[in-house]
Amino acid sequence: MVNALEVPADRLIKRLAAYLKENVPEVKPPSWHSFVKTGCFKERPPSDPDWWYVRAASILRKMYKAGEPVGLSELRVVYGGRQRRGVRPPHFRRAGGSIIRKILQQLEQAQLVRRTRKGRVLTPQAIAIMDRVALEVAREYARENPEYSKYLATT
Repeated sequence: MVNALEVPADRLIKRLAAYLKENVPEVKPPSWHSFVKTGCFKERPPSDPDWWYVRAASILRKMYKAGEPVGLSELRVVYGGRQRRGVRPPHFRRAGGSIIRKILQQLEQAQLVRRTRKGRVLTPQAIAIMDRVALEVAREYARENPEYSKYLATT
């Protein structure tokens, strides 16, 4: 069976974002999502109008990949980047915590993420959704690239 780590990440995140937008009403962008930057190192807000769902899908994939409890600070580092400081050398800056925190809270309300003492983990429901979406992506990818079909189980 194909899991979420065996398919191209960009296709999985795009498909998972569409799934979250259509089927999970708890995950919805707040009113300020079109004005906010995702970190102090960014110059402008995201240009994609559905960036909130893409970030939520990306967080789910990062948590799936980790396989252990993940905290807010770790996710801030993952989504951080280089801040350009003019003629001075650039420095790494962590991403904004409010966006990640709100997405995690929404995923908790949707019962896709569960809080533990060491951090947040995916629920079995979220793992099943991600594996189901990954199987769809793998089948679509195998139709486009026939050499990939040998990695699919005959189902």
